[in-house]
Amino acid sequence: MRRLTVPISDEEIRSLHVGDTVYLNGIIVTGRDAAHKFMVEKFIRNPVPPEEAALYEELKKLLNGGVIYHCGPVVKKHEDGRWSFVAAGPTTSIREEVYQPEVIAHFNLKGVIGKGGMGPNTLKACQEGPAVYFHAIGGAATLIAQAVKEVVTVHKLEFGVPEAMWVIRVEDFPVVVTMDSHGQSIHQQVEEKSAQKLAELIGV
Repeated sequence: MRRLTVPISDEEIRSLHVGDTVYLNGIIVTGRDAAHKFMVEKFIRNPVPPEEAALYEELKKLLNGGVIYHCGPVVKKHEDGRWSFVAAGPTTSIREEVYQPEVIAHFNLKGVIGKGGMGPNTLKACQEGPAVYFHAIGGAATLIAQAVKEVVTVHKLEFGVPEAMWVIRVEDFPVVVTMDSHGQSIHQQVEEKSAQKLAELIGV
C-alpha cells in the first residue's frame, strides 16, 4: 500500500505498477463528459476565450501534477453556503477516451480516477506523460465520500451538479492502479483473456 500526495511527481508515477493499492491525499478535481468536452474545445484545441482565462489558469495549477476524478457526486449545500459530498462513486471512464489523452498531455495530469478502465489512446498517454489510471470501487459511493474532507470550490455548476468540476480535498482516498506508465493495463489483459475464452467456448 502506498500513500501519495497531490501534486504527484513523475518519479512517483513511474514507481507505480498495475495492482498497486494507493491512498491519495490532497486536492483533486472531478470531471465527467461535459467538463472534458469543455476543456478540450475551449482550452486545448482552440484559443482560450477571454471570459474563461481565469478558470484556465486555475485549472492549469490544479491539474499540473494533479488528478482528475470521473465522478458525478451527490452533494449537499449547507445553510452557510458550504458544500459537502454525500456520495462520490466513480463514473464509467471509457466515455472520456476521446478526450483523455489530450487532457493528460496539455495539463500534465498525473492521475485519472474512474471505473472500468480506458482504452489504448489513454494507455499511450499514460506512457508518454507519465500518468496512471486509478480504479475506484464501484458501488461504494457513500464510503468513498468519507474520504472527501472538504469541498474547496466548484466550477461550471451551470453544467449541473454531476457534470460540474468540483475541487475537493481528500484524505486516504482508496484506489488501485490498473493502468500504469509502463504500458500495462489490467483492463486490456482481462479483455484479451475474455476474448480467448469466448473463442474457445464457441469453437472458433
